[in-house]
Amino acid sequence: MDIFEKCYNFKTADETKAQGVYPYFHALKSRQDIEVIMEGKRRIMLGSNNYLGLTINPEVIEAGIKALEKYGSGCSGSRYLNGTLEMHLELEAELADFLGRDATMTFSTGFQSNLGIISAIVGHGDYVICDRENHASIYDGCKLSYGKMLRYKHADMEDLERTLQSIPENAGKLIVTDGVFSMGGDIAKLPEIVALAKKYKARTMVDDAHALGVIGEGGRGTASYYGLDKEVDIIMSTFSKSLASLGGHMTGDAKVVDYVRHNSRPFIFSASITPASCATALTALRYLRKHPEIVQRLSDLSSYARKGLLDRGLKIIVASTPIIPIFTYDMMNTLVKAKELYEAGVYVNPVLPPAAPQDGCMLRTSYMATHTEAILDEAMDIIQKVMVG
Repeated sequence: MDIFEKCYNFKTADETKAQGVYPYFHALKSRQDIEVIMEGKRRIMLGSNNYLGLTINPEVIEAGIKALEKYGSGCSGSRYLNGTLEMHLELEAELADFLGRDATMTFSTGFQSNLGIISAIVGHGDYVICDRENHASIYDGCKLSYGKMLRYKHADMEDLERTLQSIPENAGKLIVTDGVFSMGGDIAKLPEIVALAKKYKARTMVDDAHALGVIGEGGRGTASYYGLDKEVDIIMSTFSKSLASLGGHMTGDAKVVDYVRHNSRPFIFSASITPASCATALTALRYLRKHPEIVQRLSDLSSYARKGLLDRGLKIIVASTPIIPIFTYDMMNTLVKAKELYEAGVYVNPVLPPAAPQDGCMLRTSYMATHTEAILDEAMDIIQKVMVG
């Protein structure tokens, strides 16, 4: 059989395009902001992970320009060899200090961070235990490792304990969870996870991609949110969301970080973060430290949007983060409503299988600290008109 046969038989994208509801690859003609020009028309952006709105911050932009001028467009090598700038080391040191931990190492993307951490830590005879709703990069990190992956039902601590009980006592065990779940917006039950990890001699890793800059003291993430700053073994996050750049990091015990630094193939064999990306992430981190009130502003606006959607008769997942999904249930209804909102001037993200159950599809809305109440009211009025009538 021709290995390309699956490609030639792939019809889903063509079918949705023919129906006029294909939701992907809309091209921006402006900066990532609360309002964008997308395919020639103004859209209110409720589909970005730019939680702090720092992609348009003048200090962040200026830092990227200066780094480009000073260091050029790229490092042309891995951190392991010729691709380490002093600025990479500054970013790592300041992130470790911000999170109150021993050490940090950076990866070229957030996705690569999970690949690189998990595949280096989890070896033959080890077990990695995952929440079923963890990000795809965690699943791929598990596949890249030589250990065995076990899953527990989403946020089900009884199922997590049953899973831990099934593992040989002397086996290495790593529990991995999203801090803030990217689709539902709910926060992991970290106190219970940490307690079970201690009971069954497991280690813990939290993916804070959607938590850094969003929850916790001054935006320090999930462990900080629960007062467990020293209790989580590994914290991972990305620079492409709150830190308005590109890249990712691992933070934890210095010996563990150093082990990953010398054994992670995705780290060793990838080019380092570009100078501009490093500078913008570092400047965004410094801005966050200097302006912790931006985190509270994000929380206040998220609460405003949550109440506004409920008051307008929308069925949503109620959590306490800037991710607010609206239930649309079946796939075709989700695609149609996403298209109608897009045409009406509001951009949202459809959540379809496998990211959601067949009968549990959603429109994922997400919010920025730079939104205003007025623009949220405008967007929510449009959503109400399209969704409720």
